[in-house]
Amino acid sequence: MPLFRTLLTMVLFTLGASALNAEEMRNVDVRFAAGTSQATLADAITGYDSVLYRVGAEAGQTMRVALSASNGATYFNVYAPGRGPGDEALATGQSTQPLNDWTGTLPGSGEYTISVYMMRSAARRNERSNFTINISVDGATGARVEGDYADGLAGGPDFFEVKVSGGGSLNMRVSASASAPVVTRLSNGQNVRNLGCRMSEGGRWCRIATLADPGFEGWADGDFLIEGTGAAQPPSPPKSDAQSSAGGTEQRVRF
Repeated sequence: MPLFRTLLTMVLFTLGASALNAEEMRNVDVRFAAGTSQATLADAITGYDSVLYRVGAEAGQTMRVALSASNGATYFNVYAPGRGPGDEALATGQSTQPLNDWTGTLPGSGEYTISVYMMRSAARRNERSNFTINISVDGATGARVEGDYADGLAGGPDFFEVKVSGGGSLNMRVSASASAPVVTRLSNGQNVRNLGCRMSEGGRWCRIATLADPGFEGWADGDFLIEGTGAAQPPSPPKSDAQSSAGGTEQRVRF
């Protein structure tokens, strides 16, 4: 019986330690306000938790990441497109001068990941850190996409399908910006031709064309486009203006 109680105590202690040290990674898609190139976010982590901020940019643009935290053991890592925690980082806040303030030229086009975390010693003590992080992407994009990864921008599918929750509609705009004038509204499920995508305001925007003749051509937020079949169909009218904003009723983090 004493041996059983000892083993049970060890098991409960191990389970408790595992629960305390459980790591939670939260993903946040960063989108800049229309016509801007930066966002400032306030958040907090405890123990082994971390936040992964994802922002789109193109090769040759300049990114700056500046972190201010209440706990001095809080840092960030920047990962190139297709990489993340566990891979080699493009930059680390521990090695910048000053600390946690990095500016660099981006080597490729795609979605970059910025991980905010606490050092193991502080995480093991289950400490808390309140922080503010500023992320900016400056510099014009080139005439064509350079350093594209996984053929996700310059290539991709021949056709897209509009995917908006709640049956709303998607705005097609004159240029790749949420502030650009609206050309027309695309209904949920409508297929359009893919003319190539770019990174703008922190996310993917795609130049598209409707399949009807005569049709429309313009730009749409890539978060609401999935691979399509090219099957033409008459668009249905949008439900309401409220559901016909930049992305219908799809909810995302906006700054």
